Amino acid sequence: MAIQRMDNVGIVVEDLDAAVAFFVELGMELEGTAEVEGPVADRCTGLEGVHCDIAMVRTPDGHSRLELAKYRSPVAIGTEPRNRPHNILGTHRVMFAVDDLEDTVARLRPHGAELLGGIARFEDSYLLCYVRGPEGVIVGLAERLG
Repeated sequence: MAIQRMDNVGIVVEDLDAAVAFFVELGMELEGTAEVEGPVADRCTGLEGVHCDIAMVRTPDGHSRLELAKYRSPVAIGTEPRNRPHNILGTHRVMFAVDDLEDTVARLRPHGAELLGGIARFEDSYLLCYVRGPEGVIVGLAERLG
């Protein structure tokens, strides 16, 4: 038996509207929102009293999705520092292919995006950079050259 596909990546956020705005500005499409609570949510997460709002955003090709979740209860647990370095254990980053990297960075800055370093050129193949997005999540951006 094999997996069929990767369905989505989940990100817990404090400000759901701001996170949705960030990823929509990046070029993702809001697929829908929902309120999740009850025994199934409790059992699945291993938490008690789960009550959260979620928003599902998808890439324009429909193949990749992010599930953004704001917990009403139990209260989300923060980790410090929020500006964790790139080499921390655990989730590394989420990466997106873009058609114009510099324009994308410029459009994301008003939504709180900060470059981790700078824009780098990999041979004659790609422009690459990492920005810090909602809740400190590192978002990679790659523009294919030529």
